[in-house]
Amino acid sequence: MDDSNSLINWLLDGDVSIRYQVKRDLLNTPKKELETLQGLIPLEGWCKKFLSKRDKKIGLWGSGVYSPKWISTHYTLLDLKNLYIPKSNKDYFEGSQILLDKLWINTRGVAKDRMQDICVCGMLLSICSYAKIQHSALNEIVDYIISHHMPDGGWNCKWWGGTQKSSLHTTLTVLECIHDLENNGYKYRIDELKNFKNNAHELLLKRNLYKSLSTGKVIKSQMLVMHYPCRWKYDILRCLDYLQSADIPYDERMKDAINIIIKKKRKNGKWSLGQKHPGLLHFDMEKSGTDSRWNTLRALRVLKKYKPSEL
Repeated sequence: MDDSNSLINWLLDGDVSIRYQVKRDLLNTPKKELETLQGLIPLEGWCKKFLSKRDKKIGLWGSGVYSPKWISTHYTLLDLKNLYIPKSNKDYFEGSQILLDKLWINTRGVAKDRMQDICVCGMLLSICSYAKIQHSALNEIVDYIISHHMPDGGWNCKWWGGTQKSSLHTTLTVLECIHDLENNGYKYRIDELKNFKNNAHELLLKRNLYKSLSTGKVIKSQMLVMHYPCRWKYDILRCLDYLQSADIPYDERMKDAINIIIKKKRKNGKWSLGQKHPGLLHFDMEKSGTDSRWNTLRALRVLKKYKPSEL
């Protein structure tokens, strides 16, 4: 593959969810055609396989709510959301309602000795807002997230341990949920969330998206690996894909991370799939080490937004 047309054609030969995002994000396809294509997503390929794994008797995937990872209801719904299953899909909507009911319990606690994880809260809001669920519990989760905003501009799942330093994992997860709340028309405390969002962007950019403030070195080598699915874990492609989707203007501090993405491109013009996060799977969408439509799609839309000529 040595030209853009052949690369796009290779992407379009993939799963219907990939075709949908390629046409939407790279080819600027008319809305009506996109709606028709999105309607096919639950009927074939990866999405159909995920839907088939639901136990209709109990309404769950993997016989669990948050665990086992990564086949539980929580993570399967996250996968379905990222496939852009139609928001009106009955299985997705019902599963999201069950998840909210079972995961947001004990007045923000998951046990007597443990408070709710901020990353879980962010993912839960993303899943439920995509389903357009209207429930007071969503407002409670927003309150909870706002109340645990860190002084340095982000969030950390280990807030109850006394830390005052944000985590990139948690901060990006919350940013994605704020983006989903905005996109799906939720208004509750949205202006406060937007202000926090700007602070969190600055927190990421100060670190060039992957560097320690104190040493200037890579915070963690895994942050430079192009994973998919990302789950709750941070990496630079996930971060850049969020920034482009949120229409954040190019900032010089993105440059190093974007250059890393560019250098990871193979000679055939594609990007490979990095090592997966260990855990159970319903099935493999792609194999680690092989050419990845997920990563190629995401890298191309990042580079479409932040053109190499700007670097």
